[in-house]
Amino acid sequence: MDNNPAKSSDLVPRVIDAWAQPALKHLFHRVPEISRLFAQSGATALLETGVTPEQMIAQMDAAGVETVLLSAWHRPGGWVITNDEVAEMCRAFPGRFEGVAAVDLEKPLAAVHELDRAVHELGFRALRVIPWLWNRPPNDKLYYPLYVKCIELGVPFCTQVGHTGPLMPSEPGRPIPYLDEVALTFPELTIVGGHIGYPWTDEMIGLCWKHANVFIDTSAWLPRYYPPQLVHFMSSYGREKVLFGTNFPMLDYERCVGQARAMGLNEPAAKLFLRDNARRVFKLAG
Repeated sequence: MDNNPAKSSDLVPRVIDAWAQPALKHLFHRVPEISRLFAQSGATALLETGVTPEQMIAQMDAAGVETVLLSAWHRPGGWVITNDEVAEMCRAFPGRFEGVAAVDLEKPLAAVHELDRAVHELGFRALRVIPWLWNRPPNDKLYYPLYVKCIELGVPFCTQVGHTGPLMPSEPGRPIPYLDEVALTFPELTIVGGHIGYPWTDEMIGLCWKHANVFIDTSAWLPRYYPPQLVHFMSSYGREKVLFGTNFPMLDYERCVGQARAMGLNEPAAKLFLRDNARRVFKLAG
């Protein structure tokens, strides 16, 4: 493998971010569980003031980010950021923002209808459900109608794997047995596990090797802190399985993209990680 960082910095002129959300200032107030995590990451001030779509685009441009998969948020009890709010940003900046739907997990029929609307009417690319927010692992029965609908619509299911930064139980984010059971039951479902699965990263790598339609995204982790086994995986036999992500606004684009470009990945691995895997998994225009 060519480990020359200077080379990799110029390999991919534009990057795709697989996991982000609008930095609307009411996000911080409607999801108080994330306050400690964002404070530790130095992003509290951003959420208190908010970041406009125009400001976000400026940060993306400065860091060389082409497209962001931008997710709505629904928590038990109500919307945090609606699918229509995300759709408005996508319409304002086509090709720069691509929508990822959220639904009310506890209302299965309404959730399936909302996902269908988000894909067919709003043009969204995926569904995202965060297990810790609902305190339900992904093999819970409430997810299953959504998995069937994702398969019918041909869109990925995105979820969080690993320990929970917010002060909530971490067990729902453990890849094995929960996500493994889902992948066995629904082999046609494309699954993207965000946040790398730490401290169960080896479990997540094992699932990606085992299941053709299971992928990892690196959101919420600065590249300099990626576990060594993940770097080895994305550099070798798993280079088509790992997607770059930030969890913006928790982590900013300048640091994330800069560190990712400096990792020293060889040219094929860098292109797949920073852009092409996400383009393929989310069926983005080339």
